[in-house]
Order: sequence, then structure tokens, then C-alpha cells
Amino acid sequence: MRVPHHPELGVLVLGGAGVDTIVQVPQLPLPYADSHLVPAITTRAGQTGDFLALGLHALGLPVHHVDVLGDDPEGALVRALHEKSGIVFTALPSSTGTKRAVNLVDPAGRRLSLYDISRGGEHDRFPEPLLAELAAGCRHVHVCITHPGAYALAQLADLDVTVSTDLHNWDGANPYHEQFAAAADVVFVSATALADPEAALRRVLALGRARIAVATDGDRGGHLLTRDDGTVRRFAAVTPPRPVVDSNGAGDAFAAGFLYGLLTGLPPERCATYGAIAGAHACTVAATEVDPLDRSALLARATTF
Repeated sequence: MRVPHHPELGVLVLGGAGVDTIVQVPQLPLPYADSHLVPAITTRAGQTGDFLALGLHALGLPVHHVDVLGDDPEGALVRALHEKSGIVFTALPSSTGTKRAVNLVDPAGRRLSLYDISRGGEHDRFPEPLLAELAAGCRHVHVCITHPGAYALAQLADLDVTVSTDLHNWDGANPYHEQFAAAADVVFVSATALADPEAALRRVLALGRARIAVATDGDRGGHLLTRDDGTVRRFAAVTPPRPVVDSNGAGDAFAAGFLYGLLTGLPPERCATYGAIAGAHACTVAATEVDPLDRSALLARATTF
């Protein structure tokens, strides 16, 4: 993996800012009915880029988050979340509004997410001069798989900075996701839609750039492949310290824990343990709340593994 020029600086997170509306439902799948009475409906800021930025910040890494944002109430929620958390956030104007989604969450913490694809479009861009300036002053860039990030991939390939991405529920073939995998040094993916996680990880490394590929698999742990080793290794899940209430954000928390370990010089196997600890914590946080695991708690829990 290439060594960037400014290892003392932090992580640039590109994209993934938005707002979720959380609907507590009695079960998933929700049976068809003309109407349902639900315990609560809550709207809060926090999508994949927000959660990753919050997770990295809580672990002590300086973070700069950049994304397009609407001049709307949802955008105000995102700005307020970053301001409250002390994370530097650059909001670029979006004429289509702030990204939003609806998450149905059942009593076991499982979720179904509905994403509004009308929020954001192909005209959204991260200005090249801004991206060059920010990337030159950071240690690592994480690119979320939203359209502004896709347009930034070619520019990032020419910069001397390491890159990570999260393919989320990639099926192992979709070319939209694959373009991100081909442009990153570290690739995360959920095993949810993968028929063969090992084959998918090998496909990622065969694209040429990635040095590390990780497929998380919920309470079954996950799969880790590094270019130096060449063997797909399983890693164990971590038992959550409290009851599971929501799985939303667990993958982002895993990525934050893994990247913290990697950027502090730990081997990938240990990074996976850090990620599993952070992901398990995220499952104990209600969907309506934002409470990432901090560094002291991570390191304390890691002593038992």
C-alpha cells in the first residue's frame, strides 16, 4: 500500500451525508394492510458517510467530511449533526435536495431501507480543485458509493493517497459498485447478497488496486483477504455488550474500527477485531440515536480478544 505524504493528518470522507426516517414496525416483512399503527416515527441525520465520519472522529482520527447537501430542513439536520459532533463538514449545493431514506426497523433490530433516488443526480460533483486540495492534506480518503464519489474516482487515482470504499450489499457483479472496488486500496462489502463471499473478495483483488478486501457477515463474523497473504480467512463476530436493538450503521462502524486499526499500524487480522467490536456496539444503539464507540472503550474491549 502506498505511503501518503501527510501521515499526521486525518481522513477525508466523500459523500454519504443524509437523513433517515426511522419507522418502528412490529415485524419484517411487514404484512400488507391498508394501514399499520407503529410505536414511533423519527427523522434524524445520519447515513453511511455521516456514520463513518462520526465513528472515525470518536476513535480520535481527524475527519473532514464533504458532500452535496440541499438547502432544506434535512440539510439543516445534517449540518447540525456535524457541528454538534465537532466534525469539519464542507457542504456543496445540491438542487435536488438532501439525500434521504426510510428505515423500517423490527423489534429484533433488523431493518429494511428505502432510498429516495431522486435526491442527487449525475450533475452533482466534488469540484476538482477542492478535492485536490483536501486530498493533498489528508492521510486517507474514504469514498461512499454515491454519484459524486463515482465522478471523483479518476481524480483520486492520480493522487498519492490511500483510498477505501464500502460496496454495501454488492451482488458480486454489478458494475456500478465494481468501479469503486477497482479504485480502492481497502474494500468493504456486506456478504448479504454474495452467493460466494470468497470468490467476490478474490474478484476485488483481481481488479488490480486493492490490497485488502473484507466481507462482513453479521453475527457470523466475516471474511478477510489480503494481497500479501492470498488466503481468505474467517474472523469471528463479537458478542454485543447489550441487547441488539438495530443493525443500521453496523457496517459503517465496522469500517471505522477497521480503518482506525489500519491507520495506527495494526495488521489486518487485528483491524478486523477492532471492526467487529465497533460493529457490535453499533447494534446496541437505537436507530433514532447516534452514539459511536470511542477510542478508550474500543481499546478496553480489545484487551479481551
